[in-house]
Amino acid sequence: MRRLTILLTLLTATAALAELKLGYVDLQRALSEVGEGISAKNKLKSEIDAKKAEVDREQKKLREDSMVLDRQSAAMSEEVRVQKMKELQQRLLQMSEKGQKLQVEFVEKERIELKKIFDKMDPIVASIAQREGLSVVLEKTDSGLVYALPSMDITNELVRTYNEKYPVKGIKLPASKEAPKDAPKDAPTK
Repeated sequence: MRRLTILLTLLTATAALAELKLGYVDLQRALSEVGEGISAKNKLKSEIDAKKAEVDREQKKLREDSMVLDRQSAAMSEEVRVQKMKELQQRLLQMSEKGQKLQVEFVEKERIELKKIFDKMDPIVASIAQREGLSVVLEKTDSGLVYALPSMDITNELVRTYNEKYPVKGIKLPASKEAPKDAPKDAPTK
């Protein structure tokens, strides 16, 4: 009787696994190939470059002021020299704080932009999964996925559908890729 119960349990589990159909998506690749992702990346890069140029100008001015102080320090009284050094150190500290604040600000802006895009991707992934009869869709990098058949990858379909649904004017999109249908010819077999 016990053997029959174990056998029935194993058969039920095997039948359930046979019905389980998996897929995966590379969200980082999708992000870099959808128009809104490219646009967001370009916008953030432009903002970062502008702020970096501003910080570079401030650093240059600070270096110049430091060199002037070095040259003129011999002609200054000790009290004036110490005061000027304190002012330079204060400006250096302010620049460092400003740099850290800008970095935090850009990380937050990037997080917000990515969340908007990923929130739009979720229903598209769900729609593709439903249409393809997928029980589970894994994210390639965060799931620990080491290997899967290329035919299980729905990234190309996600990118194509996203770009159709949310077109962005003035953005050159990467060439559309066809979804792989089976494993590469040189894939190992068991």
